[in-house]
Amino acid sequence: MTHRITNHYENRSVLASLRTVIPTREHITFAEALRIAELHANRLLELHRINDGPTPSDLITELPKLHIEYVEAPVSGASFWNGHSWIIQLNRAESFARQRFTLAHEYKHIIDHGAAIRLYAGSTTTSAVDQAEQAADYFAGCLLVPRRLLKRAWGNGLQRPRDLARHFQVSEQAIVVRLAQTGLVERTARCRPPRRSSDTTTIRYYRAAPALQGA
Repeated sequence: MTHRITNHYENRSVLASLRTVIPTREHITFAEALRIAELHANRLLELHRINDGPTPSDLITELPKLHIEYVEAPVSGASFWNGHSWIIQLNRAESFARQRFTLAHEYKHIIDHGAAIRLYAGSTTTSAVDQAEQAADYFAGCLLVPRRLLKRAWGNGLQRPRDLARHFQVSEQAIVVRLAQTGLVERTARCRPPRRSSDTTTIRYYRAAPALQGA
């Protein structure tokens, strides 16, 4: 089912609206970049008046000038501008839950295009590329498992990861990560995700499998 955008935004690009959240100043900390990622997710949910899970994928798939391709690939997903529209490619062999997560992850790269150099400066321990990937994972988690809706489900007694994963249509690993991020359970140590490949000749982003949140 397609969710109609509120009247205020009917004549305005959703992508442009999301990009206005990004500060124009040069120095943005990574902690702030993560807050911006959650603001992006919340804005997209607000525009479509999503008040319960699962978050419908058509928040992204029905956007103008954006096309989804299901391909055979060694990675979970990719996104790039083909000169006319944005393309998000999803690995056809992966599960529905992983495809949903990858879709959201790749859309975050599209939102960030043109601002990534300001959002992700890198650090002594993490490259700018890795920060961008982590922020895209965080956005996907915030969009598919919104903090407010996760806490509501938890408060209503839906507390087993398997049940929450089914409710939000994501993987159990994604739920475990979100439970830790929202403070509902104790955070546990996790391995950093592998670096994604990049194509230096075109605007293209890749999401390797498995990813941090395992969707």
